Formats: sequence, C-alpha cells, structure tokens
Amino acid sequence: MVPMSRMKHGDLGVAMARIGIIGSEGRMGHALVRAITEAGHECAGGVDQGGNTAILAEASEVLVDFSSPAALETNLHAAIGAGVPILVGTTGLDERHQAALDSASGAIAVLQTGNTSLGVTLLAHLVREAAARLGPAWDIEVVETHHRMKVDAPSGTALLLGEAAAQGRGIELSAHSERGRDGHTGARERGAIGFGSLRGGTVAGEHSVLLLGDQERITLSHSAEDRMIFARGAVTGAAWLLGRRPGRYEMPQVLGL
Repeated sequence: MVPMSRMKHGDLGVAMARIGIIGSEGRMGHALVRAITEAGHECAGGVDQGGNTAILAEASEVLVDFSSPAALETNLHAAIGAGVPILVGTTGLDERHQAALDSASGAIAVLQTGNTSLGVTLLAHLVREAAARLGPAWDIEVVETHHRMKVDAPSGTALLLGEAAAQGRGIELSAHSERGRDGHTGARERGAIGFGSLRGGTVAGEHSVLLLGDQERITLSHSAEDRMIFARGAVTGAAWLLGRRPGRYEMPQVLGL
C-alpha cells in the first residue's frame, strides 16, 4: 500500500496522524484507507497475513488492527517494540487475548472494542443507564443481524451491549447470559441477559436491545447502513490515542462519556 499524502486536519482541532493498518486488504482495511484520507490523516501503509507488522509499526504513529485473533499477539508485540499505541477492532477474542491486551497496556496505550461506531458507543452508554435504573425485574434481550459471511456469533457488538447491560446491573455477563435457546428450555431465568443472532444477505449490522417489563417494552436500536461508519469511528479513536499514557482505553472515553 502506498502511503497517503499529508493533509490539513484543522476543522475538528485534531492533530494529523500517521495511521498504519493491520488487515489492509480486507473490507475494513479498504474502508480505513478512505476514512483516513477523508479525515486528513496520513496512511502509513498496511500489512496482511505474512507481512512485516514490525516495519509498519516503525513507520506509524498509531496502529489500527482489524485482522484476526490469531495475529493479535504478534501485532501487540510490534506496537510495543515501536512504542506506538494500537486500536484493536478485531472480534472473536477470548480470555487469552484479553490477557495479552492487559499485558500490552502496561507499555503502550491500547483501545480495544467490539465496535468502533460512535453511534454504537452512545447506544452502549444508554443501555448501561437503562439497565441500572430499571433493575432485574425487566428482562433484557440483545438481538443482532449480520451478513451471511460473518463467522462469529454473537457479534462483538452484541457482546459489547450485553456487557453494558451487565455493568448497569453490577453483574458478570458470563454468569447471566442465555444463548442458543432450542427445544424445551424451561422458563427464562430472572435477571438473565439473552442473545439472538441472525445471519443473511449483506446486512452491515443491526443491533437491538429489548428491555421487557410487565405490560411495557423499551427498544434501543442501531442500524449500520455502510461499513464506513466503523472505519470513521476507528480513525477517530486512533487519532484520540495519540499522546495517551500506557493503559487500556475504551470508545466511550473517546466521546467523553
């Protein structure tokens, strides 16, 4: 990938950044190139499977990773070696990956999220607030729809919203989630947070959080009409990371929530 030329970015008062893309040949990678240019930043280049992430890190001021869980530790090591922050938007991460992110945050600024959309970030904030105020008497269901090619379920965004609901209630999501209901499952457990995943077509991403009480219901929803919303949010988050102290950061901090 050829680095993009420098452009002025004074409208929003954000310093221009050299942003390196890990996973540059994927759909998100191509969207990121466009978003970086639109925002007036510079694309420092990109790598994919088999590429040298360490060289890209040295040429960048901040990295954005939308590659694969298997590549995460290598990418973190490259970021640490170059002393540059990294935004990780890769989904499907497990506890081992979270531990690697925690470890890396001792040396560099790390922002990891299941969704870089600014709209979803605000939605998660609203879900947390609603769950905290309504209490366990209200049932919570997270329903998501994605394109037929998506390989993980529930989506990273659905889990992010479920975590927001759990945080609002002061509980651990892992101990209170219900997934993949099939057959004679029995009555719904009080306080559970349910998940439903739909796959088909070319849907970029639709998420709804249903809060269901007695004789009333609240639905908080977000629809992604184009992949560019994730790319633009990732670029905003990456630029925000510049100059941050080592540590783990989240998208709500980017919005000042």
